[in-house]
Amino acid sequence: MQTDKTSMRRTMPPLLFGFFVMGFVDLVGVATSYVKADFNLSHSMANMLPMMVFVWFAVFSIPTGLWMGRHGRRPTVAISLAMTAVAMLIPAVYYSLPSVMVAFALLGIGNTIMQVSLNPMVAAVVKPDKVASVLTLGQFIKAISSMLGPILAGVVASAFGDWRLIFPVYAVASVLATVWLLLAVDADKTDDREATSIASVWALLRRGKIFLLFCGILAAVGLDVGINTAIPKLMMERADLPLHEAGFGTSLYFLARTAGALAGAVILARMSPSTFLKITSLLALAGVSAFMFADGMWAMGALIVVIGAMWANVFSVIFSFALACAPDKSDEVSALMIMGVAGGALIPPVMGVAADAGGTVVSLIPLWICAVYVLLLSLSHKKA
Repeated sequence: MQTDKTSMRRTMPPLLFGFFVMGFVDLVGVATSYVKADFNLSHSMANMLPMMVFVWFAVFSIPTGLWMGRHGRRPTVAISLAMTAVAMLIPAVYYSLPSVMVAFALLGIGNTIMQVSLNPMVAAVVKPDKVASVLTLGQFIKAISSMLGPILAGVVASAFGDWRLIFPVYAVASVLATVWLLLAVDADKTDDREATSIASVWALLRRGKIFLLFCGILAAVGLDVGINTAIPKLMMERADLPLHEAGFGTSLYFLARTAGALAGAVILARMSPSTFLKITSLLALAGVSAFMFADGMWAMGALIVVIGAMWANVFSVIFSFALACAPDKSDEVSALMIMGVAGGALIPPVMGVAADAGGTVVSLIPLWICAVYVLLLSLSHKKA
């Protein structure tokens, strides 16, 4: 038993630090605003940058699961961390629009691999009754990382006049995470059971309820990434803030999400997920509706808090609904829901086109539609 406790003390810190690196992907929100200003991009072109990150969740989630089944979780997680380090090094060494797009693509691929592999790796090294609490802790650490990104970018921009210095900091952190994992975590045995296939995952979409929940994941992530991308631009336009200060609005959003996740964990222990989703999605829709027309720093800040806190648990609740629909196909359902993270690649480009065509209010309509869909999904959901 002592050996098990010693092993846990050695392996858990690098695994939890992996969740911190996982949060680096949310830098794309505030980075989009900086890149837009640096290269004088249109709204449509700037909003293609999040697509370079999140489209890979649709492409690589299932292949990652297949590869991990053959080679193990430890090398899969290590590859994801190393790929994140390379992604952060590229714009640090050479900063241009093509290099940023390549970096964001690698960041998205690395994050896809990380999300597919890190959660089951953590689950494999803790006791079954501790899995939920440890994974919740990991998501909390990821939320802290997401919150710190815009703050660090703003501080670096103010202190040194160059926001891009955040990239070498993130690159070093990713390298340390890779080395720490390889040194502290033992190699795992590959799984001998039948591997998840592409066909078995896609077959689930023929089930109407799972298809609707998959669309719910697309909407949940799409709104999350879309609002993250829109906040700095709207704070500059409507609150008359410089870019390095407007980025703090994104940190406020992630702070609200972090608090909402903690509060949700407590409330969900006493309230059914179905009822909880109805209440939070309704309040989130009200927040998005008001945010479309809000003006001034304080009003926008208050609505950012409402949206962030209410949307914090939408993904996890919808994910749990999907698992309950097919408990005998949990691996396939998980792979499918992770593919749904590609919603982060779909909504921002639509918002960019809408902004160029009709202005900022029109650009937020896709987010409003996402919130409406999740509310309707919550109202139609019945306990499995």
